[in-house]
Amino acid sequence: MTSLPLIYLCRHGQTDWNADARLQGQSDIPLNRVGLVQARRNGRYLANVLGAGGEDFAFVSSPMSRAADTMRGIRREMGLDPEAFGTDERLKEIHFGEWQGYTVPELNRLFPEQSARRDADKWNFLPPGEGAETYAGLAERIAPAFRSLDRPSVVVAHGGVTRAFLTVFAGMSPVEASHTDIPQDRILRVRDGRTDWV
Repeated sequence: MTSLPLIYLCRHGQTDWNADARLQGQSDIPLNRVGLVQARRNGRYLANVLGAGGEDFAFVSSPMSRAADTMRGIRREMGLDPEAFGTDERLKEIHFGEWQGYTVPELNRLFPEQSARRDADKWNFLPPGEGAETYAGLAERIAPAFRSLDRPSVVVAHGGVTRAFLTVFAGMSPVEASHTDIPQDRILRVRDGRTDWV
C-alpha cells in the first residue's frame, strides 16, 4: 500500500435502502436526508483538514447517483465547484444480482440453502441473477482504479468497494473485510501505508 498516494476514501451517505438494511448493490437509490447530512459532515472535515490544499487533490467518484451526490456535497462544503470531479465505472458497488432490494432476513426465509452458502463464504459467494458478482471479483475490479491514482485523492464509493480495498491494499482478511462495518459519516484515510477512520 505504500505505493498509493494519500487517499481519503468516503462511503456514500445513507439511502432509504441502507436505513432498511436492504442489499443495494447497483440499484441506483438516491441519498436520503440523513445521507445528505453525512456528506456535508465529511466535506466539512476535509475542508478543515485540507484547507486551500484541497484544490490540488484529485476527486473521483463512483458514477452511481448516491456516490456522485455525496461527492457534490463534499465539494460544496469545501468551497469547490460541486460538479468538477471525475467518475470511474470500476468504483461501482458490487452487483447482488436478483438479491438486490432484499434484506438478509428475507433472503434467509426465501432462499435458505443459498443464504447458508453465503454465510459460510461471503467473499466467494455468487448470488443468482444476471450481472451478479462475488466480493473476490469486486476486488479484482476496483484494484486498478486505486492503482491508477497518481496524486493525493478524495474518492467516494461504496461499502463493498471499501471492503475490497481493505483486503487488497490494507491486508485485511476476506472474512474480516466481508463482515466489517463501513460507516457513512466517517472517512477512511490512507496515508504512508496505514489506514485509519477520521
